[in-house]
Amino acid sequence: MTDYETALAGFTPVEVPAIAAAEFAARIAGLSAAMRVQGVDAVWLDATASLTYYTGLALHASERLHGALVRADGSLTYVTPQFERPKLETLLQLPGEIAVWEEDEDPFALIASRATGRIALDPGMSFGFAHRVMALPGLTVCSAQTLIAAQRCRKSPAELAILQAAMEASYSVQRAVHAGLRPGISTGEVADFVNAAHRALGMTPVFVAVQFGEATAYPHGVPYAQVLTPGDMVLVDLGGSLHGYQSDITRTYVFGTPTARQSQLWDCEHRAQMAGFAAAQLGATCASVDAAARGSLIADGFGPGYAVPGLPHRTGHGLGLELHEEPWIVAGNQTVLEPGMCFSIEPMLCVYGECGVRLEDIVYMTETGPVWFCPPSTSALTPFG
Repeated sequence: MTDYETALAGFTPVEVPAIAAAEFAARIAGLSAAMRVQGVDAVWLDATASLTYYTGLALHASERLHGALVRADGSLTYVTPQFERPKLETLLQLPGEIAVWEEDEDPFALIASRATGRIALDPGMSFGFAHRVMALPGLTVCSAQTLIAAQRCRKSPAELAILQAAMEASYSVQRAVHAGLRPGISTGEVADFVNAAHRALGMTPVFVAVQFGEATAYPHGVPYAQVLTPGDMVLVDLGGSLHGYQSDITRTYVFGTPTARQSQLWDCEHRAQMAGFAAAQLGATCASVDAAARGSLIADGFGPGYAVPGLPHRTGHGLGLELHEEPWIVAGNQTVLEPGMCFSIEPMLCVYGECGVRLEDIVYMTETGPVWFCPPSTSALTPFG
């Protein structure tokens, strides 16, 4: 039995309550209250994560219109193809009208007949669908981006509990990956273990990136497999889904004893991540977190800006029902950090032709400042705290 097989046998499903119907109802009430303040008469939620956030429905976007209309009085109308109605009825957590359309009918007529005035559209809606709504007579169309982001950015205690459980589970997968590495193992074998481990933990695998050696220099990997040899830098980025909420964590370390150069690069990355964490204070802006992390790397001789060797992308992204969502930790974003916000701090140091180091951990903002979901790395030799 391999180390990975032994690890899989020891994993058991994570147990944490899903979001309750009462919380979905409170979210709809919050949205409708904000709509009244901003003079919006209705919000269309397409088959996106925002529909899941407000109603609990997890639908797949397709060429067929399928979603929900929320009016300023808090009432709901679900719009669905007729043949999908029986399934939809088994999934509903909130009461509402169900408006159906047959394959040869215009589903947008259902929106036109149930919405008046100013309608705000789900920012995740396809342009083709949005264009159809914009063509409807009697409606003024705007984006629901700010309305939705204002709520989704601030996680509730129930959301934080799910994210905490998901992050801890993925952290245990990262530890098992590290413990089971051996010379000659392939990136594919490690990735297969990561997906199997998430399933054993009762989660849905979402993604995994495994990179060895020089391939670690590229933020989104390379299109070919690698085989591990002693002295290689190892980068493992992984995530799973629990009750629809995502985990995301990256560890980078050396398989064997780090060289002086590898230790130097790792230490520079670590300083940058800690600088970002120190800057992530209540009232600070997302841009200031990016500036702190990037400034640390510049002080160590990398960059400047997005130049490589250095940090070629933003410092972080929000995390929740989507792997990448608001708030964006990037230059120019003046969004102020508030309690309940969750985001990554991952100022990757890329040295093309040599190696890369990414330490990605997720923080959430409390009333007193930032808190890590899981312990960050402390050295190239101790990737797990």
